[in-house]
Amino acid sequence: MVLTSYAIALGSNRRSRHGAPADTVRAAAETLGVQLLSSIRATPALGPAGRGFANAAAIVATDLEPSDLLAELKSIERAFGRRGGRRWGPRVLDLDIVLWSGGPYEGEGLVIPHPSFRDRLFVLEPLSEIAADWRDPVTGATVRQLLHRLRRRNPVDPRPGGT
Repeated sequence: MVLTSYAIALGSNRRSRHGAPADTVRAAAETLGVQLLSSIRATPALGPAGRGFANAAAIVATDLEPSDLLAELKSIERAFGRRGGRRWGPRVLDLDIVLWSGGPYEGEGLVIPHPSFRDRLFVLEPLSEIAADWRDPVTGATVRQLLHRLRRRNPVDPRPGGT
């Protein structure tokens, strides 16, 4: 059995049986058996999701291949109460594979690294807490460098809630 590591993005913006979105993210991390969990932060919603999210990043070690881990993550989402709906809509739980220690991967319905992770502060900020030196296998940049580049392109308003 060979273990590999995955960086997983976790998000929630609806209550679940576990409580508020931040409680849902904590419970999902426990279900996943994460090695490392970032702090959970409140982030504004993108698109039609409506309310803001609780977001975090986690490192998981497993012997599962990427497609098998994706199936496991989708199963966990359903167990937490996620139902199909409109893209970018509100959700009880969202679990995305961001990076894999095995490098790039492309299979049925899955691309690693996640195609949009380089442009998402709500992924890069928590991921930089726990895996700042993890390199993007496509660009060769570290998570820390990607975060720095994104912040330079999109300066954050210093006011609370400002973007």
